[in-house]
Amino acid sequence: MFGAWAAAIAVAPDLRVKALLAAPAAMVPLIWWTLGRPARWLALFFAAALLLPPLPIPLGDSGPHPCLLFAAVGLFAGILWLPEWRIRPSGLNAALATLFAVLLASVAPAALHNGAAAAAGSLARVALFAISLYVFFYTAYGPAREHRVGLRALYWCAAASALFACVDFYFQFPAPAGYGPQFVWLASGVYRRAQGVFYEASTLGNFCAFFLVMIAVAFSRPPAERPLSRKALAAGGAVFFAALVLSYSRASLLNLLVACAVLVFLNRHRIRLGRAAAVLGVAAALGALTVWKVFPSFAEMYWLRLTSTTEYLFSATEGVLSGRVASWRTLVDWIAANPGQALVGIGYKTLPYSDYLGGPVVADNMYLSLLVETGIAGLAALVWVNVAILRAASRAARSADSRTAFFGAWVLCFWAGEVVQMLSGDLLTYWRVLPLYLWALAVAVRA
Repeated sequence: MFGAWAAAIAVAPDLRVKALLAAPAAMVPLIWWTLGRPARWLALFFAAALLLPPLPIPLGDSGPHPCLLFAAVGLFAGILWLPEWRIRPSGLNAALATLFAVLLASVAPAALHNGAAAAAGSLARVALFAISLYVFFYTAYGPAREHRVGLRALYWCAAASALFACVDFYFQFPAPAGYGPQFVWLASGVYRRAQGVFYEASTLGNFCAFFLVMIAVAFSRPPAERPLSRKALAAGGAVFFAALVLSYSRASLLNLLVACAVLVFLNRHRIRLGRAAAVLGVAAALGALTVWKVFPSFAEMYWLRLTSTTEYLFSATEGVLSGRVASWRTLVDWIAANPGQALVGIGYKTLPYSDYLGGPVVADNMYLSLLVETGIAGLAALVWVNVAILRAASRAARSADSRTAFFGAWVLCFWAGEVVQMLSGDLLTYWRVLPLYLWALAVAVRA
């Protein structure tokens, strides 16, 4: 059998076929090693999601991603260590389960109104969202509840991903697979917005805001409770802030500002907050200076975009919000004309991929999108999830355990920004970074 396998590799005419035939020689030992500890697949899943691009295969919007392999390994690991699961009832667990149930149930209206192809796409996106829920329950109540994924290693993987996004913007590497058509028009040419290994720039901006909030929370705590050194946090902050700016995402910047405001409120009686603000300000200044020195025309355009947003938000709202108002008006008009159908929805993530409303519509609003696609039940479930996450994180932030308090404050501040950013983005579709957010939530609540 081994001889026949080696011969097949040797005589295969194409290098890609050779690599495909030889892949089990590397994958089987890797999977065997991964299953040796309950949390290993999580570490590999996060590393793959943050550092690897999608495969250049025409499937879906951007092609299948290698991290899905480790998600499948994680599902097998959950079955392998099935006796170690200890799920406890809570409001947060009920809210997450309800949202998943509503999304799954919306596949039926998708098939009814838009056909089998749209229903298959809706089911696939529900499955991608389910990965985040599985990571949460596996970490909080499953085999990984007594094991840790190294936050330091995760931080450096994230910093490397953000750094690659900056380099990618400078050299404008060809996209390895599908990508969102998001560009910046400068005097020197048209450039694709920084997106790194992600499908679109907004995902990169949201991901950078997540770790910038972590850095701010770390500096607000005593040195002994920080996960990394001051220099490491400052250097990473500069990289994350530069990538956030190069992503050209205003909503992610607003997310960061809201998170910092919540952090200020949490630490209003602590002296260390001033030091945290100073160090985070220095990191942001270094990131902004780097962008200004390396990309002066881009930095000028980004600053002009921010000032124009503030100045013309109410007088020229349509232009400031990049056409979102027209999409929102279309959805609101459809709801007013079809109130009965809006109660049950037309199927999760069918708006951008069907002509049911006369043409594809990109909602760019998580609340309005779920209302149209999953009905009033989906909107209510999302609001319930947001409230439950903020309450659970707030309780964890007041914990006597320093690690629990750190993760609780991190999630509380960041998710407060997420609640606001959902007004201008479909954040539940960021399936490659959403598991990371719910993993941090699981670490905060599992104690």
